[in-house]
Parts: sequence; structure tokens; C-alpha cells
Amino acid sequence: MKLFRIGELARAAGTSERTIDYYTKLGLIHPQDRSMTNYRLYGPETLLRLERIHELKDEKFTLEEIRERLDKWSAASGDERVSEKLTLLESHLAQVEKELKELQPLLQDLDPAQARKTFSQLLPQGIACMEAIKLLLGQP
Repeated sequence: MKLFRIGELARAAGTSERTIDYYTKLGLIHPQDRSMTNYRLYGPETLLRLERIHELKDEKFTLEEIRERLDKWSAASGDERVSEKLTLLESHLAQVEKELKELQPLLQDLDPAQARKTFSQLLPQGIACMEAIKLLLGQP
């Protein structure tokens, strides 16, 4: 597993070292280890977390609200891998929701036969996703 020094992480995330420092001080991200020369080392899951932070910022959440959301996922499971996967899933769902909102005006322009065909293709996949999420949440 590759660990990133702060500059490498900043480049990979498309942000500045100063931002990485700031997020670390706020507790939004955490170094996984320290090098022998005392550099902070971040794991690949930090990239996912940074992506989620940027998405939430784009959605106009404050840094405090972002921390609360990220902490909620971390508290949901003691396993950091599960927390990161849930954060990633939430990110994907937000992206799907955004794309659906962009698609809505286009769907309204379709004739009824085209709309039925489009919905009939999307419906089984959507239902399968909802069922999978329900199972993950332990709901029948």
C-alpha cells in the first residue's frame, strides 16, 4: 500500500499542501503514519476522503458540517475501511442524484414511448441498488 507524503497527496488530490495541512489541523483527515524523518504519511483512503470533502464543499457545506458528516460515517463503524466505503458510496449516490437532476429536463422532452423505454431500462437497476442499500442497512 502506497503512503503519500503531504506534497504527493496534494498533487494527487489536486489541492495545495497548505489545504492538506489545514484539513489535518481541523481533523478532517489524519496521517496514517510518520516516516523515519518525521514526515506525515497519508494512506490512499485519504484521497477518497479529500474527494468527498471537495464534493461537500461544492454542495456548499461548511467545514464543520463536513466534519460532522465524515465523523458520522466513522462512528457508524469502528472499521476505517467500512467508513471509507460508506463515504465513497454516499459520494456516488450524490453524483447519481446530480446527474438525474440534469437529466430530468431532457426526459420531459421525450415522447411517451421513448420515456417508457428509458424508464424500463433504468427501473430494474434502480430497484436493485435500493434493495442492496436496504440490505446493507439491515432493513428487510
